[in-house]
Amino acid sequence: MAAVRSTASAATAAAVRAMSTSAAGARKLIFFGAPGVGKGTFASRIGPELGIPAISTGDIIRAEVKAGSDVGKEVKAFSESGKLVPDELVDKMVKRRLAEPDAQNGYILDGYPRTVAQAKALVEYETVDAVMNITLPKHVLMEKLLGRRACADCGRGYNVAAIHEGELDMPPLLPKPEDCDQCKGEPKLETRKDDTEDVVTYRLDVYEQETAPVLGFFEELGRVVNFPVQKGIADMPRMREVLGMK
Repeated sequence: MAAVRSTASAATAAAVRAMSTSAAGARKLIFFGAPGVGKGTFASRIGPELGIPAISTGDIIRAEVKAGSDVGKEVKAFSESGKLVPDELVDKMVKRRLAEPDAQNGYILDGYPRTVAQAKALVEYETVDAVMNITLPKHVLMEKLLGRRACADCGRGYNVAAIHEGELDMPPLLPKPEDCDQCKGEPKLETRKDDTEDVVTYRLDVYEQETAPVLGFFEELGRVVNFPVQKGIADMPRMREVLGMK
């Protein structure tokens, strides 16, 4: 067991060293995390501070479909037929996005790769500096996902879950008067239709099954940095420190 811990610590240290020595300040990062862990929120804040784009697979797909590109049309056909988009097609879209000018000094990938095949395809043409594995206990993720709410008028997202357990201290994200001129801090909050206990449990189970092999792949490369969330967005200073940011 001690050897396992030592190996994990060495892998984490190697990943941090790789990030701090990136050429010309480049940061090529992957943010991993289960639904509800807040990886998109962290990415959207860290990205601008580093001067790199936070890129989600969902955003890439929507952009391709909206543009009516050949790839977008293929993706749309698969989606409308209820089939999963093949790895090769997703790989092609991601590679095209990473070739754009704004991603040449680095990027944060959110939601990709989801399979070992995608991970292997990525490292063939990109050097991944680090994989931030952002974590929370499963029961906390359940509570956070079931606590999600959205304003019926403007669509702004909130969360009514209050997590206070051990080192975990995450207050609810509630409406404020300055949030929206239309809602004045008193929006009509609605629960998302797919935020039911059965659906949330299924999504978390699928994530665990899909992610374990991908994390294993990057652990062998010494690129995984585990980041347990304790205070939600208030963990930003700690994340900056882990990323070697000033």
